[in-house]
Amino acid sequence: MTIEQIIPKLVVEGAEAAIRYYGEAFGAALRDRHEADGRVVFAELEVPGGAVFQLKDADQLDRDPRRLGGRGLLLTVMDNDPDRLAERMAAAGGEIVIEVADRPYGVRQGRVRDPFGHEWIIGTPIE
Repeated sequence: MTIEQIIPKLVVEGAEAAIRYYGEAFGAALRDRHEADGRVVFAELEVPGGAVFQLKDADQLDRDPRRLGGRGLLLTVMDNDPDRLAERMAAAGGEIVIEVADRPYGVRQGRVRDPFGHEWIIGTPIE
């Protein structure tokens, strides 16, 4: 068996707003988008550097994490300037959960919650 890639798919309430948010926060470009009954059922975004993730509007099968009373996915993003990325995410509408700082385990990182309930650990290795 060879797994070539694992692509996260975020369930959000308001996929159009999420596409705009990730464009502002990450510089993500929309690669593909499909609708059914006025809802986004599939959208794929690519960030500078080539990483890809997907999202869709919540529905009966896939629920919005905020409506379930909890956090969505916890994702880790390695970026060469986590301070700047955390600031961009907050300026676009996210909330800093943990400030970016040097950690004793060899990374500079923090955590940001996006407006859709998913949290992003933003970091870079330090020497």
